[in-house]
Amino acid sequence: MKLLVNGKEHDVSVPDGMPLLWVLRDVLGMTGTKYGCGMALCGACTVLVDGQPVRSCVRPASAVAGRAIQTIEGLSPNGDHPVQRAWAEVDVVQCGFCQSGQILSACALLKAKPKPTDADIDAALSGNICRCGTYQRVREAVHRAAALGGA
Repeated sequence: MKLLVNGKEHDVSVPDGMPLLWVLRDVLGMTGTKYGCGMALCGACTVLVDGQPVRSCVRPASAVAGRAIQTIEGLSPNGDHPVQRAWAEVDVVQCGFCQSGQILSACALLKAKPKPTDADIDAALSGNICRCGTYQRVREAVHRAAALGGA
């Protein structure tokens, strides 16, 4: 099947039911997307498909063939995307495990709502669990990213 990941087409030979997460990590070597729970509950595996957050641990790769898939590696070539910059400025990261999912969910939110409220942020990122509890800094970073130009 053909997968369009970060603007590049990849021809992959995998079983239709193979989760997108494992195609990204094991076949394409894009390890920024993390395995957390394997049940679409924690958000560590979040990628964007056609601009929308998707839990890649339960989404078969065949279900997204031909659609635009974006991983953390494709957000910006040198980490200067407004959301990544905001994350660094606010010093969100502790362990960092949830961050790629958090950042991509924030990007989708900011594209839909360039000036989100706290309630918007909480609702949009509620499926992204942070083991370290950095939720206040995540919210602050989303507001900072909005000020920097958002998604």
